Amino acid sequence: MDISDYDEDKGLRVKIRLDFKGQAKPGRFLFGGKQVDKAAEEAREHHVALLRNVPVQGVYIEDIDMSIDVYTVWDDLANAEVAYAPVVLTVIAENIEDLLRFIVREEFRKIDVQEPGRIVLSRNELERLLFKINGEIKNYVGQLERRYNLR
Repeated sequence: MDISDYDEDKGLRVKIRLDFKGQAKPGRFLFGGKQVDKAAEEAREHHVALLRNVPVQGVYIEDIDMSIDVYTVWDDLANAEVAYAPVVLTVIAENIEDLLRFIVREEFRKIDVQEPGRIVLSRNELERLLFKINGEIKNYVGQLERRYNLR
């Protein structure tokens, strides 16, 4: 989708915040948390490069804002400091279903629908959306199972 294809009556403009996680590699010493900050920044840069270079069907990425500072928090489960590098994407999507691939990500934090001010779905559109949500959730659970060898 190209920006010239955008039709206010058909598309959605949203801002999506994704926070990319950075963890220090095991066996390295951490002084002042700089290693986790760097890992988060590298994760953000890697994912932003993919977003810029790999087209997403039905989606036009209008802007990528990486100006938000990296922040760190203590992770009780990992018993270590974890850093997050935020990115705010301004996205124009042909329909709600095209936004699901961003919303079901582990990095998803917030969405701000900018346009349109009101969305009306027919019964068939709502059924299709719910079916798509179910498929994305199953896909995500499958990825987690493979990652953690739960099967």
